[in-house]
Amino acid sequence: MATDTGEDEYDYDVAVVGGGPAGSAVGVFSARYGLGTLIFDRGRSSIGQCAHLENYLGFPGGVDAETFYELMHDHAEEVGATIESDLVESVEPADAGEGFVVRPQTGDPVTARRVVAATRYGGEYLRGLDDGTMYQTHEYDGETHEEFDKEYANADGTTPIEGLYIASPYAETSPQALMAAGHGARVGVSVVEAVRRERGYPDSIADYYDWVRREAERTEEWSDRDRWRDLFDSQFPDDHDLPDQRVDELREREVDRRLDAYIPREDADQRAEAGQRRLLSHIDDDLILDAAAEIDAERAARTDD
Repeated sequence: MATDTGEDEYDYDVAVVGGGPAGSAVGVFSARYGLGTLIFDRGRSSIGQCAHLENYLGFPGGVDAETFYELMHDHAEEVGATIESDLVESVEPADAGEGFVVRPQTGDPVTARRVVAATRYGGEYLRGLDDGTMYQTHEYDGETHEEFDKEYANADGTTPIEGLYIASPYAETSPQALMAAGHGARVGVSVVEAVRRERGYPDSIADYYDWVRREAERTEEWSDRDRWRDLFDSQFPDDHDLPDQRVDELREREVDRRLDAYIPREDADQRAEAGQRRLLSHIDDDLILDAAAEIDAERAARTDD
């Protein structure tokens, strides 16, 4: 579901610091919208401390942490995100006054229009952005300690600093991977909606959802492009200050996005098969061979009967 990207003055539209469930979820949503997305992952997510992940929805037998990590990153890369195996040392304002410079430990610095912090432990790399409200002090054992304020960000990830989002650490998130991924998805949607508003979509249209529907569910009325144009015009405010040409461009892009969300049954079947084959690539070959042998034995038994 890619759309116009267009922020050429930056290396990336979105830089995500942290490649665990929260950061990977952000990357999936931003990359699927067509935003150039870079995920920095130091390879030491708290997920790695799990002996076996048993409560993540969709894995009835549980899943080992290594396979789960591979699946997350495979998904993010499949939709267009780039994953850089490096630790981010600092995030600083760009010289132009908008956007950020992200400095990793070993690689070259990169610029990004937006940065999403998605590391569970601390936010020391954000010190260069601190306006005096990002960190809080507390007393422990007679000593004063300073740490990142987990209530600094709003529920949708936005912060007082334009372009900076916090997916983690955040007060309302949980160490549970499923909840971290859900919050990351919410922040990812928040990033996309901010981009849409920046590009001229009013609030009434900027709200974003990402789904794919069966073409058979679309009525004849909603197969007509002009019907979607009428809906767009009914939601677009009369007091806007955009040139007519820009409104026309936004309208056609939005209609394209809406229509592209419907796919024919054969396309859905192909995607389903491709998705299952992709999962097979993460399963041990010996287990696949064992399962195939069991299937062959069951088929032979049915034939004998």
